Amino acid sequence: MADITLSLPDGSQRTLPDGATGADLALDIGPGLAKAALVTTVDGTERDLAVPLPDGATVSIVTADSDAGLYTIRHSTAHVLAQAVLNLWPGATYAIGPPIDHGFYYDFLLPEGATFSPEDLEAIDSRMREIIALDQLFERYETDAAGAMELFEGHPYKREIIEKVSDGDGGAELSGEAGDSGVVSYYRNGDGFVDLCMGPHVPSTGRLGHFALQKVAGAYWRGDESQPMLQRIYGTAWASKKDLAGHLHRLVEAEKRDHRRLAVELDLVSWPESLGPGLAVWHPRGALVRKLIEDYSRERHEAGGYDFVFSPHIAKSILWETSGHLDFYADGMYPPMEMDGATYYPKPMNCPFHVTVFDSSQRSYRDLPLRYFELGAVYRYELSGAIHGLMRSRGFTQDDAHIFCTREQVPAELASLLEFTLSVLRAFGFDDFQAKLSTRPEGKAVGEDDLWDMATDGLRSALGTAGLPYVVDEGGGAFYGPKIDVDVTDAIGRPWQLSTIQLDFNLPERFGLEYVGSDGERHRPVMIHRALMGSIERFFGVLLEHFAGAFPAWLAPEQVRILPVAAEHHEYAESIRSSLGDRGFRSTVVPADEPLGKRVRAGKVSKVPHILVVGDDDVEGTTVGENARGADSPERDLPLDAFVERLADEVASRV
Repeated sequence: MADITLSLPDGSQRTLPDGATGADLALDIGPGLAKAALVTTVDGTERDLAVPLPDGATVSIVTADSDAGLYTIRHSTAHVLAQAVLNLWPGATYAIGPPIDHGFYYDFLLPEGATFSPEDLEAIDSRMREIIALDQLFERYETDAAGAMELFEGHPYKREIIEKVSDGDGGAELSGEAGDSGVVSYYRNGDGFVDLCMGPHVPSTGRLGHFALQKVAGAYWRGDESQPMLQRIYGTAWASKKDLAGHLHRLVEAEKRDHRRLAVELDLVSWPESLGPGLAVWHPRGALVRKLIEDYSRERHEAGGYDFVFSPHIAKSILWETSGHLDFYADGMYPPMEMDGATYYPKPMNCPFHVTVFDSSQRSYRDLPLRYFELGAVYRYELSGAIHGLMRSRGFTQDDAHIFCTREQVPAELASLLEFTLSVLRAFGFDDFQAKLSTRPEGKAVGEDDLWDMATDGLRSALGTAGLPYVVDEGGGAFYGPKIDVDVTDAIGRPWQLSTIQLDFNLPERFGLEYVGSDGERHRPVMIHRALMGSIERFFGVLLEHFAGAFPAWLAPEQVRILPVAAEHHEYAESIRSSLGDRGFRSTVVPADEPLGKRVRAGKVSKVPHILVVGDDDVEGTTVGENARGADSPERDLPLDAFVERLADEVASRV
């Protein structure tokens, strides 16, 4: 029997007998890898471990400690979920069950209109664990469309997928597979359970088990409201018991930190039904935090060489026609308003207005770069199902900056922009960043090749100078320019995409922007979009969840709460409040109308950074008793001056 030669990712080669599988290769490399192997990647395509390897292929072994490995675990666990449900509910049928971020789901239609209950999830979980304990093999088969239709007799959603696969329109999202030959693949395991699937899967069900079923939700077939409503079971699956426990803990923490709940509990923001979906009103405490965020942003931009501009909330259709928004963004815009013989639209973007400022007079190369900044309110018609508190609204304020510069200035501007962005984010307590560089898409980009190359190299250089870890999304840029997206990681490890630096070769062309160069000729400027916080509303929501409502002292709407022990200490408490006010600190006095313990608890629930208790000894010695947020115990007899200086340092350092 002839041998085959296989290349590994490190450039080394292995020689194995003809017919050797991915499992054989893993064992040849080492017993540890053989035990950990889940699937193989053969010349860039994932395959089951049991598939024979072709001679000359480049092969890597996929294990659970990779994204591809987790994807496979979740995919296979979804199959076991479907198997368990069809075991427990004879007559039930199943639709699709893909892996998703952190987990999986599967859609079902139960017989006679039955519905899943929480107790049913427990029964399904138990049956899944029985299947896993049986260590059933996942075995892949192929058939033609007619054979597949017969195999899935009685399962209309699978048959509909097969019909689309036969027409070449199945799509990976439907878990079907069809090549030019019309071959349909499916998997069989255990007691005869079969599922239409592209694969690959883990070798057997025994490789699974670190999962949890989470909830049941309704889902229309294909997301179409005219189609039947199915029942969707969501679950999560991980490589280890520890990873599963960590994820479930993060979910609990995320629920505690939900900005919508905290916003109401802390009297910051609300969403009255009378306003309509996706629209919020800011209460005094929330508005104060927002003002502090905006004030800091303005202060930094003013010091950073930006010019402030303001623009109206609506504009004639001609502006949006020129910018192209009515061509590619009309679905995201609010309906037009007809008045004075013209058509007006609420603005979804600030960019065209800043373009008009640049275009309002003749510009020279000596004027550039021009940096315009605006906290501009925009309105976007988000689908009601996509609205999520402050994170995704229909009306919000972008911290928009647009830079107009020469080609030669682009690299320096990009480096400066990224450094500026990171320094502002650090001031709000973020210090863990990741970035994504999106490059030129194939075939549909505007602008000259050398301009794209220069801009992309400038972004790459800026990332290198900042020492920022990043991934490259090859071809993922917008048609009008490459960009950097910056994610921050919050206190419980969740990434949030906040900042974007986007080159734009399109708008200057569409609006015919020009400047006079040093050669006396007219040239087209380069435009850079930069949203640092994304939007004030979303940034506030991220901060609220990051700090779990316990804003650092510099951002806290109430920095100090002063509690007199009894009525006779009220005058001293008021004098402290007045002194703190003179220093610019925000404090309140809560009179002794209720027991002290109850008032202290109320201050902690309100997440006030510093609670001061004052009694007889404090009045006599000009001291305070401090209950600092997060401290193990109160601090007694603290000199008032010492507390004030400590507070001043804390606020100034933005700790």
